[in-house]
Order: sequence, then C-alpha cells, then structure tokens
Amino acid sequence: MFLPESMSRIVIVGANSSIDETTNVLYDLENIHLIDHTVDADEGFTLGTPRPNNSVATERLLKVRGLSKELGINKHTKTQSISESEIRSQITSDSVEAIEAEVLAVVDRRNDLNQRITDLNAKKKSLELLARLPIDLDMYSGYRSISSIVGRIEKDPTQALAGVGEVFISLNKKEGNIVAVFVKNDDKPQAQSILSECGFSELSVPEGTGSVNENLAAVNSELDAANKDMEVVQKELEELFEKHKHSLRAYDEVLAVDVEKGTLPIRIATTDYTFVIDAWVPAADAEMVKQTIESKVPGTFVEIEEERSRKQHDSDEAEDRFKTAPTKMRHGKISKLFEYPTKMMSIPKYNEVDPTVLIAIFLPLFFGFMVGDVGYAIPFIILGAYGLKFAKNPDWRAIATVLFFGGIWAFIFGFFFFGEALGMHFVGEYTEGAVTYTWAGLLHLDNLHNFFGAFLMNGHGVGKIDAEYVGMLLRLSVYVGIIHLAIGYIVAIYNKTVQHGFKHGFLEKGGQFLIFIGVVLLGFGLGFMLIMNGELVEPLTYLGLDISINWHFSNETLMAILGAGAVFIVIGSIILAKAEGAMQILVELPDTFGIILSYTRLVAIGMSKAGMALAFNYIALGMFAGISPDPTITTNNGIIMIILALVVFCVLQLMIWTLAILSGGLHALRLQLVEFMIRFYEGDGVEFNPLKFKRIKTFSDKNVKEA
Repeated sequence: MFLPESMSRIVIVGANSSIDETTNVLYDLENIHLIDHTVDADEGFTLGTPRPNNSVATERLLKVRGLSKELGINKHTKTQSISESEIRSQITSDSVEAIEAEVLAVVDRRNDLNQRITDLNAKKKSLELLARLPIDLDMYSGYRSISSIVGRIEKDPTQALAGVGEVFISLNKKEGNIVAVFVKNDDKPQAQSILSECGFSELSVPEGTGSVNENLAAVNSELDAANKDMEVVQKELEELFEKHKHSLRAYDEVLAVDVEKGTLPIRIATTDYTFVIDAWVPAADAEMVKQTIESKVPGTFVEIEEERSRKQHDSDEAEDRFKTAPTKMRHGKISKLFEYPTKMMSIPKYNEVDPTVLIAIFLPLFFGFMVGDVGYAIPFIILGAYGLKFAKNPDWRAIATVLFFGGIWAFIFGFFFFGEALGMHFVGEYTEGAVTYTWAGLLHLDNLHNFFGAFLMNGHGVGKIDAEYVGMLLRLSVYVGIIHLAIGYIVAIYNKTVQHGFKHGFLEKGGQFLIFIGVVLLGFGLGFMLIMNGELVEPLTYLGLDISINWHFSNETLMAILGAGAVFIVIGSIILAKAEGAMQILVELPDTFGIILSYTRLVAIGMSKAGMALAFNYIALGMFAGISPDPTITTNNGIIMIILALVVFCVLQLMIWTLAILSGGLHALRLQLVEFMIRFYEGDGVEFNPLKFKRIKTFSDKNVKEA
C-alpha cells in the first residue's frame, strides 16, 4: 500500500572542533531530520550554545533586511543569482557595512525631508485658515495684559462673547470655520468656557511677522524646494535599489543559512569536548549518510540505531523524543500536486496509508462527473494549466490542480458519456413541445449525427435530466460510492494490521466493514424486490457494441441476498460491539445507509446544472433570439435581439460555470475528506523536515564544477 517512506534513526558523534564542518555536511545531504535534544535527557550532556560567529551573522542579517525594507526590496523583486563564494568574499570584506553607510546617508536625508515637508504642510494649512482673518501674524502675540485664542469653531460665538472680548471670525462650511478672540488675561477662562460650548478646537499660530499671505507664499516656496529635494533623494534611492538589489537578496540568503547553521548546536547534546546528534534519515539512505559523514569529517562517527518498524508497540516503547518517526510522503509528479487536501486535514502518521494517491484518482474523477460538459471543461483545463504553470501560492495551485485534472475528466464524460456542451447535447431527436436545443439542430449540421453517433453512449449521450436515464445515473452514483467506501474500509483494516497485526486490525475495523457489506446487500436485495420486481434492463450501446444491462433475479435469489446481508450485519455488529460497545451499532447502521446515499450528490449536482442550463438556454435562445428548438424552423427576432441574446447567453453560462466550480469542487472534496477519509484516516503525524536550504539568489561553486 501507499505507506510513507521507511525511516532509520542514527546517532552522530564527533569532537566540538568539527561541529561546523559536520553541520555543513548535514545541510548538504538534505535528508537529515534532526531530533531536538531535551534537557537532562542524557546524563552528562547539555544543550549546546550558538557558534561564536553567529551573533555577527545575525547582526548583519538584521542590517541587510532593514536595508532591503528601506529600498523596497522584497521576495518578489527580480534579481540575478550570484556565486556563493563571491557573496561570502563581499561579506567578509565589510561590504554590508559599506552599503549600510551609503544607503542610510540617503535615507537620513529622506527622513529629514519628510519631516520638514510634514511640518511645512501643517504650517501651510494653518496659514491658509488664518489668511481668511484680517490679522497679521505678529498681532497674535506679544501682549502683556491681552491673550489671543485662535482655532476652529463649529458655531458662531460672537453674541456669546459680546462684552468679553473682540472677535474675528470667518465662516465657511466647506473649508471650516476659523475664529480669533482677543480678551483680557482675567477674562480668558470665561472666553474659553464659552468657546468650548461652541465646539472649539485650538489652533497653533505659526511664528512670523507681516501679513499671513506673505508668510504663506514663503512657506509655499520652501515646500516647493523641499519637494524638489525629495525628488532628487527618491531618484538616488532608486539608483541604490538597482545598484544593490542583487547583492542584498544574495546577502539575505547566505546570512540566513549561516544564522540557521550557527544555532544548530542549541538543538543537540554536547559536553566540553564532544557533541551527539540524534536524527532520522530515510532507511534507504542510511548507509550512504553514514559513509558520507565519516568520509568528509574525519573523527566523526555515525551509528545506525534502528530502522523504525510500523508497529505501534515499537513507537510506544521508545523514549519520548524517539516515539514519533517523521512522515516522508513519497509521490510522483502528478500525485504530489494533490498533497494539499491531505495536509489540509493533517500529516499522515508514519504507520498509516497516505491517502494522497487515492485523492488524486477520485477527486478529479468526481468533479468531472458532476460537471460532465465539454463547454465548461475546456476553460477549466486552460485555467488550471495556467495556474499550475504560474501560480506560486499553494492555495491557488491546489485550485488549479482540481480545475486542470477535473476539467480533463469533465471533458471525457461530457464528450463520450453525456454528449453535451454548454448544457446542449451535440445531437438528438427533436420532440414536439420540447424546449431543449442540440448543437446539430442549432447549427443545422445534420452530419454531426453521423460523427458523434460513433462516439456517444447510445449514439446521442445520456441525458442528465431525461427520465429514462435518471434512475440509471442514480444507481451508478451509488455503485461508485460503494466502491469508494469499500476501499476506505479496506485501507482502515490494513492500517490497523500494519500497526497491531491482522487479528487486532480486523477486530477493530472489520465490524464496520461487515456491516457495510451487509447494508449494501440488504439495500440491493430490497431495491430489486420492492422497486424493480427482480428485474433491471438498461439498453446501452457504445461504438456500435451492445453493452446493455439485463439482470433478472428470482425471489429465492433475492431472499438469499437479503439473508446474506442480515448475516453480515449480525456478525459485524457482534465484532463492533466488542470493539466499541453495543451503542455504536445504533450509530453505525443508519450512518452507513446515509453515507452510501450521500454519493447521489454526484448526479444531483449534474442534474441541477443541466436543469439551469436548459432554462437559461431557452431564455437566451428562445425568448430573446426567438430561435425555435425545432431545427426545421429558422425564424428569429432580428440581429439586435440576437446580439442581446448572445450577451444574455454568455452571462448566464458564466454563472453556471462559476457554480460548477463551487458546487462540483466543494462536494467532490467533501466526499474525499468526510465520507471517505473518515473511514480510516487518523493523521496527526510529523512531516519529514530535513536540514537543508533552498538556494534561489545564490548558487554553489561546487555545483557549477560538478556540472
């Protein structure tokens, strides 16, 4: 089955003097999952301390990231890759500090100008208000016995201040009201009280002499000069951006890995002279890892302690830090794209089946069956392919994956099984009074009948809302659900067999599976006996071949099927009661019926889409364009109405296409995560996270030489 990759636990022992060299080798191997040492786990060992040069690297990394932020350099900035040796040479020659001095000199000027422009704008705003009053700036201050109160006001305080002081006011609803009040010092509290009742907010009067307008003109002149200086500074920053963007991105990458490597000792056990590293490696690579480390770091030794089995007992008996082996999911290029739904639930445990491959099979299959339309499938495929090529965000890539592969299945079902595009069948016979359109009739292409008749089921496709096919589609969806769920139950038994042995696995999960089989047999027998009178006839042809279904069951046979179903349910109930208690039987029986029937959504979603398409097509083509569903009638409502009908047709089809994404994608995912995976999936594993560093903006000289 699809179990995660086997893991081996290794121990690496060496002298503290070789810890840096060992760390470099571990990162180069890219398959070492470090086990963090815990305090007092081993007598005589303590946690290590960061390497001596780590503080310098950390300080430089902070400087680089600060400079990148100032210059607007981020992960989306396109830069060239630079040799690692060249970058390290620049770092050791204090290039970071030189760039810092160059950039900060310009940044400081920019900050000073920003502050000056802010102050000038505030002063300008105040002067623009004061310019509406007939008072020079130097008249607002310089008095011994008189105080001035200046600010914004909501209501006119002139009458209230009569006899208290002299009032100058300018009322303007759009720009705001401004007031200046001159009062004796003794009357200032009274004036302030009156003004506060009128919604007063004080305004600071700028220093200056002469008229306000003269000062305003001077401020505008200073502001223009400051803005010109800012343009010069911004241009200098843009030049620095272009000059240093390549280096700073590369510095960030190299220093980040140096900091990470420098802090590795705080995760391992050390003494005054030695270090000990516990780690997990893929079992297939364990010998290679041992030989590589011992050959590249003389005096360092590697011991392969164990290859962790899948038995739960072995994990339970291990020390706490060694209990959980990491999960390394192993997938091909296509199945790897479907890891997202699995990880959305959680990481698979080391000793359980990874459901990703099963999701990769059934998720797009279900989506495609629910859509089943060539016209909607082609945009899905195009959009999905574009997303897989250009999208970086994992959420968007997951959506693109479903659209692309689900679109392929939608095309297959739409072309070969349902025979429809945009809710209209390719070919079909016209029935008097019907409102359905076909592409052959709409385009008056009779030769389409001969072409598609060779590919389509029954020569014209299976109608999703045609009465003769609805029953067959519903039964088909139930059969698909039975197969899907049966796989889930089998995987559940397999998981428990791997973890505890077959006897334990069957006793824990076999009861549910037997009840499931019993319910299927019971439902099958009752359906044929009560609904179909023991007979099922479905005339089907494909590629000229007769593939009709013709089942006949006698009452004796049906009774035997019902009896077998009852036996399976009884045996399964006994096993389930022993494993989980008798009350669980009352939950399992109706739950099994409900989950099997929930797969009818595969047809229900397709029927709802087909019903909407039928109505929308008639609205656009019949009501607006005046085109008759009868291909022998060619009347229409004129060119203007046809253009309007085309617009309506596109809008309504886009609505169905969008709903197909939402409903088809949501329910296809639900069938995987809820109905299917809940049968067997526990998750809560730890993802394999090896020591490695992904190079993006730098490249290793060693790799260049090897190439």
